[in-house]
This record gives sequence, structure tokens and C-alpha cells, in this order.
Amino acid sequence: MKTAIHFFLLIFIILYSCQRQPNKELQNRTYHKLEKIIRVKGRQGIAADENYYYNTGSTALYKYDKTGKLIAENTDPFKDLKLEANHFGDIDVWKGEIYCGIEFFKDGIGKNIQIAVYDTETLNFKYSIPFDPASGQNEVCGLTIDKTNGKIWMADWVNGKYLYRYDLKRHKYEGKVRLLPAPGLQQGIFYKDGKIFISADDGDADILENDNIYVTNIERQSNNIAAVSLFKTCDDFRRTGEIEGLCIDPVTKEMLILNNRGSHIVLGMVKGLYEGYSEEIHEVYIYK
Repeated sequence: MKTAIHFFLLIFIILYSCQRQPNKELQNRTYHKLEKIIRVKGRQGIAADENYYYNTGSTALYKYDKTGKLIAENTDPFKDLKLEANHFGDIDVWKGEIYCGIEFFKDGIGKNIQIAVYDTETLNFKYSIPFDPASGQNEVCGLTIDKTNGKIWMADWVNGKYLYRYDLKRHKYEGKVRLLPAPGLQQGIFYKDGKIFISADDGDADILENDNIYVTNIERQSNNIAAVSLFKTCDDFRRTGEIEGLCIDPVTKEMLILNNRGSHIVLGMVKGLYEGYSEEIHEVYIYK
């Protein structure tokens, strides 16, 4: 009898404690409301300024208004580059210029890495910021601008252990920060208020496994090491596929995430379509 009384007393204490103590996991969880989905022509990057969205395909640059209407496009963006290129990564926009991670990419290997800058009005090429081989960077899947401190950060799809920092004014490589744990198959990055958000194609579309968004507080790094945590599992996409670039709209504060569906991807290259698809579909998911 005493054993039964002690048991029910213990249950009462546990239930009472649960009511009095807030669930920290729920308290700290970030909820994301999907506002809308717009279809775009490019499969690589997404950026936003006060009035427009900017989108890259592997070999093209597009400009949309915020209803999703195509305003302009540059389908020959590499013609004025000194180094051969065939691939845009994720992008960012700042003070009338679109900053693009560009390279020559084939079967999981990147070369001729550079930061190419385009005009937001005309989408024409303006100049390039040279890559520093001393950084050890293997590939450029995307970049972002730290507008507060005047830095450019670049990510690497091949080896995601580090984020690489360049000075925005001097166009010089400054150093790298180790990510722990490092998200696999990184695709896009975006800087906001001391944090860098990272989209990772770490799910398996063949088995309908979701991709994820991670976050690191880059300003709280210690000894060039920055802790990484899960920000969002992308379980609300119309179909799992290949997540790409992301950004935060400076006006609406909405998060934009680019996702491709329909294609079978091997070593970063399109190798056929999944059943039911006649083409690859590129969509931007917009979250409040």
C-alpha cells in the first residue's frame, strides 16, 4: 500500500513540476509560417533588396519584382570574365551591386573561383574580386555580405568545414572560421545580425529525406571556431529535392529559400528526372 502511495505521490510531483517549469525546447523553438511560393527560372541563388528579388541559374542572372514577375535577365553573364566559368552559386545584393560566387564546376570539382559583381539595374558585369588560393577553399557554393562590418563570407560545397572571410573594401582574404559541426553539402549562406544561416543539401531526395537550414553566431566564435545548430528542417517543400540559396528580405524580414525538385542529382550535376517530371522546377519558399 505504501509503495502505491509513494508511486502516485511521485507522479503528482512530476506533473506539478512540468506545469511550473516552462519547456525550454518549446520556449526556444522558432516557428516559420509559409507565406507563399513563387516559381523562378534559376536553380542556384536568391537575394533581395528593397524592391526586387535576384535569382541565378547555373549560367544566367534574373531579376524579379516581389510578385514574382520577371523584370530582366542576363543569359550570357560570363562573356566579360577573364577566367573561364560555367557556374553561379548563391548570391547577395548590396548598394546596387549583386555579389556572386562564380567558378568552373564539373562533377563535384570547382576551379577558377572568384567573386563577380553585377549591376542591379542592368544585370551587366562590373568587376571581379580575386580568390586567394592560400585560403584552401575548394569550391564556392555561395556567399553573403556582412553589411555591418564590411565583410564577404564564402562557403564551400566540397568541404564545408570552414567559412572564408574577405574584406569588402580592400578585396582581400582575411581568414577562415571552422564550423562545428560542419553541415554537409552546403549550398547557400546569409548573414543577419551577427549570425550566418546555412542551407545544406544533406537530405536524400531518392528516399524523400528532408534538407535543412543551420545557423551559427559568427560573432561569438572562439579561436576561429563557431558552433553550428539546426535552425529549420525543410519538411514543407512540395517535394524533397536540392535545396540551394537563401536570404532574408531587408524590408519584410521574410526568409526566402530556393529549392529544386524533379531532378536526380549526382555530384552536384543533374542526371535525369524523377518519375512524373518532364523538367526540373525551381521554387522560392517565402516564410514569415
